[in-house]
Amino acid sequence: MQTELYFDPTLLGKYNTSGPRYTSYPTALEFHDQFTAIDLASAIENSKNNSLSLYVHIPFCHSLCYYCGCNKVVTRQRDKADIYLDYLVKELKAKASLFKKYHVKQLHLGGGTPSFLTKNQLSFLVYHLKKAFSFLTDIEMSIEIDPREIDLDLIDHLYELGFNRLSIGVQDVDGKVQEAINRTQSTDFIASIITRAKQLGFRSVNVDLIYGLPHQSTETFSKTIDKVYEMNVDRISLFSYAHLPSRFAAQRKLRDEWLPNAQEKFALMKLAIERLCQYGYEFIGMDHFAKPDDELAIAQRKGTLHRNFQGYTTQGNSDLLGLGVSSISAIGECYSQNEKELKQYYRAIDVQGQAITKGLTLTQDDIIRGQVIKSLMCNMHIDKAAIENQFSICFDQYFADELATLTCFINDGLLTMSSQYITVDQRARLLIRIIAMSFDAYMKQHVNQQRFSRVI
Repeated sequence: MQTELYFDPTLLGKYNTSGPRYTSYPTALEFHDQFTAIDLASAIENSKNNSLSLYVHIPFCHSLCYYCGCNKVVTRQRDKADIYLDYLVKELKAKASLFKKYHVKQLHLGGGTPSFLTKNQLSFLVYHLKKAFSFLTDIEMSIEIDPREIDLDLIDHLYELGFNRLSIGVQDVDGKVQEAINRTQSTDFIASIITRAKQLGFRSVNVDLIYGLPHQSTETFSKTIDKVYEMNVDRISLFSYAHLPSRFAAQRKLRDEWLPNAQEKFALMKLAIERLCQYGYEFIGMDHFAKPDDELAIAQRKGTLHRNFQGYTTQGNSDLLGLGVSSISAIGECYSQNEKELKQYYRAIDVQGQAITKGLTLTQDDIIRGQVIKSLMCNMHIDKAAIENQFSICFDQYFADELATLTCFINDGLLTMSSQYITVDQRARLLIRIIAMSFDAYMKQHVNQQRFSRVI
């Protein structure tokens, strides 16, 4: 793949604004507190799906990473997790009764730091999940781990529980960068984790990398990319650090003068993409990389890649049930989210038996636009005829106003449009969020786009 096509500085400078990442459409900004558990139950009953993905949010972390904007609780007290798991079991038991027609084909533990849990706590959680829901024998089970606070034999325990995918937060292997973000960890130990996982038979290992962190340079980040390649990981997530100290207090510990400027940050991104593609990884969507034989790469080539609240996935035809504090569900034609704060989550479970705080029932327009945006984000093109046949509309008439806004992209050579297809050029790979925004009916309401991260 000719990676130089991605990096036209004039075009990237012109379109480098802020916008949604479109892990859903509409985005979570449109959720409202009039949505209730009754609405969710109705969506479950009317859903055409009978397969389910489970997401379980574990909010605890041993220490605070200064760059992080996730929903988390920093503590060294393991017993807090015991309390949380008791409430989590109450929630999952109540929800499971609504999903008797479903078979679970995917489970993901995210956070926070799921590896904060002890072996006994992990066993307790998995036991109750399997007892409450109907798990398929070939289920995909994945977990995010923090390599700083675990022993190597945790990987053996996870495999025994049924986990077959790992995601490891690496971010950067440079010591000065790690110290600045308060995340000092052993690269050798991370390599040992990956080696052990492959020996046991884990299907894939993903690592997360972040560019734009304090003290990063092309020289240091190049070493990080090389080290990850040596580890022979299957997938790599490459994220842009969004510095929003007004929203995330911990980020105020990162001095502005430590951060790469816009030109330096662009160079870091360019380096990472070029190097990973040279190493044989395929560029998935806008920020993921996978080996050619990985399921994500195969799905992208087939045009069957999907996107949900966990990012790019092959499980797009399943409903998604989120369990735990702040978790989000996508069931049938609705989205819902649990309470974001731990105390409110506990109170809601005690009083109501469930913790939904807001959500959204999708309109037909939401569903149509969501399909169009997903097609762009995943497959870089829109098949107008497929949309027309699926929703009984005339695409050009339905989206007449939106198509008019695409003129600037067409004139800049970023996409082509025919009677049947809208095709995004490779030069627009990094700008796909901006193109997708053209079909977002809610975007006009968000004049202050700083609520979203910048594209580059």
